[in-house]
Amino acid sequence: MVLTALFISVIIYLIIIAADLPSLAELQQFNPDSVSKIMSADGKLIKELYIYKRDIVRIGAVPKDLINTLISMEDRDFYNHAGVSIKGIVRAILIDVATLSTRQGASTITQQLARNMYNTIGFKKTILRKIKELLTAIQIEKTFTKAEIMELYLNSVYFGHGAYGVQSAAADYFGKDIGDLSLGECATLIGLLPAPAKYSPLNHPDRALVRRNLVLSVTHDRGYISDQKYAEALEKPLSRKELTEKPGTASYFAEYIRRELEKIDEELGINLYKDGLIIHTTLNMEIQQILEAAFQRGIDHDQAVLNKEYLKDSEKLKFALAQSGFPITADSARKILKSDSLIIPVELRNQFLVQGAAVVLDPGNGHILAMIGGRNEDIYADHFNRSVQAVRQPGSVFKPFIYLTALENHYKPTTQLMNQPIQVCLDAACKDKWNPSNHDGSTGGLTTLRDGLRRSLNLISVRVVQELVTPQQVKQTARDFGISTRLDAVEAIALGSSGVIPLEVTAAYAAIDNNGIYNSPIGITRIEDRYGRVVREFSPESREVRDEAVIYLLRDMMRSVVDAGTGQSIRWKYKFNRPAAGKTGTTNSKADAWFVGFTPQIAMGVWVGMDDPAISLGKKQYGSQAALPIWARAMKGIYEVKEYPPTDWERPAGIVEVEICKDSYEKVSQWCPRDSRIREIFLTDAQPKKICPIHSNPFSRFKD
Repeated sequence: MVLTALFISVIIYLIIIAADLPSLAELQQFNPDSVSKIMSADGKLIKELYIYKRDIVRIGAVPKDLINTLISMEDRDFYNHAGVSIKGIVRAILIDVATLSTRQGASTITQQLARNMYNTIGFKKTILRKIKELLTAIQIEKTFTKAEIMELYLNSVYFGHGAYGVQSAAADYFGKDIGDLSLGECATLIGLLPAPAKYSPLNHPDRALVRRNLVLSVTHDRGYISDQKYAEALEKPLSRKELTEKPGTASYFAEYIRRELEKIDEELGINLYKDGLIIHTTLNMEIQQILEAAFQRGIDHDQAVLNKEYLKDSEKLKFALAQSGFPITADSARKILKSDSLIIPVELRNQFLVQGAAVVLDPGNGHILAMIGGRNEDIYADHFNRSVQAVRQPGSVFKPFIYLTALENHYKPTTQLMNQPIQVCLDAACKDKWNPSNHDGSTGGLTTLRDGLRRSLNLISVRVVQELVTPQQVKQTARDFGISTRLDAVEAIALGSSGVIPLEVTAAYAAIDNNGIYNSPIGITRIEDRYGRVVREFSPESREVRDEAVIYLLRDMMRSVVDAGTGQSIRWKYKFNRPAAGKTGTTNSKADAWFVGFTPQIAMGVWVGMDDPAISLGKKQYGSQAALPIWARAMKGIYEVKEYPPTDWERPAGIVEVEICKDSYEKVSQWCPRDSRIREIFLTDAQPKKICPIHSNPFSRFKD
């Protein structure tokens, strides 16, 4: 009677315990959290997203040596028991009694898996935990095959240093894929299991080596490896991971992608940090590394220029310190600036650290090929991505929208305006006024639109807005090209008074590059789940924003900037000779320096400036000095490694080339001197129709 009651009590107790354990349905749906990976277009890993670092691997990819060493050390009867090893339990009890301890474990691999799968079982060494573990293990054995159990175990077990699963451990400890591990490396990983922190080959290589050799010895004794293979493995030193790529590459792009994913994760029903997603991006790692090298070289030079100016100009230094609000003397600031290992304190970085951003786009599809959102050095890197978050005054980089608006209104590259001082309204009511000047203080007479853009003459740009088009028309042009920031439709728009985002202005220039077809910039091409199934594919929004003919005309004027204007150092100094067009830009205070330009294959925008817009980069830090060198070196480097065909933009219908006289900008007459004859392109319906009135007869050359 007592035995019956005891038996019934045990059954009831087990039923109560079992109620808290996972159901059959839960077991079948088990999916361990795994690492999501952001991948470049050329197959390079950019960043991993995870809570627990775990890469899922199929059992077929796991080396036999790893399975054999695991079975030898953790569960020699794995293939014979039904989740619980009676022999193991008896052996553990005998050893624990003999040693008066509880050090000897009796858990099978299946029981260990039960603990790894369900935290409701717990990890504290108690009888209750053992019973829960045992019951769940039996249920697991009924639910899965031995191969599936082994796969689940290898993907869930902890190996230390934040790595869960054998694939993550192989990458972290040896920099290898699981399939490439040697016998010794397999033994090292299995040796970690009892105490990953104690036997870490990174922190305790001596202990790890002893442990590895023990695993090899036991595996050899079990008959899984031959005498020769065992001897060879013992002779090899402990494997070490070799550092390869520079850490932090494309860190701003990776953060940009993560934030883009967080905008759509609920819609897609995905968890970025648990689902083991593969996020395929547009970034080209080779182009990214070229851009980073050019950016670092340029920003180092710009930083040196600023430091030198601070050391020479006490007033500027005092002003910057006052702006920072940081209690530091001018002498202390000078010591920092003179230091060989320049490290600018966090409190001074807005005023003393030169910052920048750069974006490379494929104009044909909007793909972001490379991105830099700020300083790349570990000590300076932050989460503020200036390529997509900073709103900065564009200066003359905004001018192509002004000239395009004029061309659309049937004005010509040869339309002339006076290069003379003028008054600009800074607000709609014109209560606040300003007298702008050209960057070099020059003035002149009648000047063509082509020369106005080529030489970046502020006075000509302002007159375009005052005399040929309206600020509202210019604003609409910029909107059509994807500029989303606030744009004030006032005359000062001619000088880039309203802020823009580097990525947006680069995408706008890419549309000029792409014959008037705007492709919204994208960084993600598709998302796959852990099984390779496509969750979603992405493509850019594509639309025609302007007629190809008027775009060709503007682009040709922008080529003049590179060939003979403010960007001509691209040709003579940096020796980049491919077809190219672009525009320099500098704000009046020189707190912002730009160069945005493109070739038939690539569009690139570069901004350099201070996070505090009240601080100047330097008295002579124009866009052509501070930003253009980064663009030129990066573009030249890209063309040295990429086999782009030597193509040029094709001239579309609607464009005609006319021989004109540069004295009148009308069609040449038979009496126009040879050195006055030039060729210019026009929209077909806006071409010159008159014959040069200046040289209309044989005696015109003798006129005073």
